Amino acid sequence: MNLLLFDDLRVDDAGRLAVTGRQLRHLIGTLKPALGDSIRIGRIDGKLGTGVVVSLSSEKAILEVHLDREPPSAPALKLILALPRPKVLGRILQAVAALGIKELYLINSYRVEKSYWQTPRLRDEAIREALWLGLEQGCDTGMPRVYQHKLFRPFAEDQLPALAAGSLALVAHPLAAESCPRRPGQAITLAIGPEGGFIHYEINKLAEAGFSPVTLGPRILRVETALPFLLGRLCP
Repeated sequence: MNLLLFDDLRVDDAGRLAVTGRQLRHLIGTLKPALGDSIRIGRIDGKLGTGVVVSLSSEKAILEVHLDREPPSAPALKLILALPRPKVLGRILQAVAALGIKELYLINSYRVEKSYWQTPRLRDEAIREALWLGLEQGCDTGMPRVYQHKLFRPFAEDQLPALAAGSLALVAHPLAAESCPRRPGQAITLAIGPEGGFIHYEINKLAEAGFSPVTLGPRILRVETALPFLLGRLCP
């Protein structure tokens, strides 16, 4: 992990911050600084900066803090993702945050097993923890917003057209005739189905909402592989 991240930076009048709890464990166990070292720090939905270690023990660390930089710019992309298998959900959420995506819509699909929606990994605290880890990895502070939609048709008919309005709306589909464009230079709404893709009915519903099916080629990719592949192709 590359960043020490805080919900709130309680800096005293001397510009110093006391670090305890999870951040202290991360500092000692992962970043492993020595006295005088400068580490990268950030505030959730705020700025990035540095903290110089002036005191360090197993109970508390003291940093001299200076926040002076904006986080990396986010890609102009909204992601719609058929709910993946629970055992890979955490990794995908981390990737979403590390890649800078700020809007994620987890939706149902015919090939999404009903039991997936019962996983404790969909609880707010579990989602936030996975996103937090991704922000630390990606040196970003902007916490993504994650929305859950358990019914495909109402989402596709009632919300998707407005959600995708004004953007290039694409759905990754292994049987599509058109190749995924390269860096189209405009806002994108991207839908990725479950492994094996959306079924024909769902592709038609997405098309009614303005989505064009595109392919990455003849290989069938896992979701966690397709996601960075697609972003690398679509976003500068």
